[in-house]
Order: sequence, then C-alpha cells, then structure tokens
Amino acid sequence: MKASASTVGAFEAKNTFSELLEQVSCGAEITITNHDRPVAWLVPASASRRKERTKAAAELRAMSERYSLKGLSVRDLMAEGRR
Repeated sequence: MKASASTVGAFEAKNTFSELLEQVSCGAEITITNHDRPVAWLVPASASRRKERTKAAAELRAMSERYSLKGLSVRDLMAEGRR
C-alpha cells in the first residue's frame, strides 16, 4: 500500500489495518470505500474532537455577537421560541 494513499478499499483496509493505524497515528486521514463508495473515515482521535470543540466554540461566539442576550434568562428565551 502506498504511504500517501488517502482512500483504500475495504478489503485492502482489512489486510493492512495495522499499517493504516500507523499512518493515522502520524496525522493521516484515510477514507475506506466499499465498491467505490465511501463508508468510513479513519482520523486521529484527538484531532477530530479538537476540531469539533473549536468549531462549536466559534459558533457560540458568533451567535453571542449576533444576538444581544443581555438581561434575558434561559426561561425567557424558551418562552420566546414557543410564540
């Protein structure tokens, strides 16, 4: 298997799983396909969670800048959403 491959078939992934894990541990992201359709994505565990947290924090900051929520409680916001 090529070291630069980012897409592998399911059969090849099964036969070279240890090698794929080694590449992923070095930061590679690998798509596994079945009959040329993507079915799974191997990514470093810490990287995917870090990206999710960073994205969520950025979205919360943007939302707080868009909407002035000063003086409103969660209960007020819930009631407003039901109207």
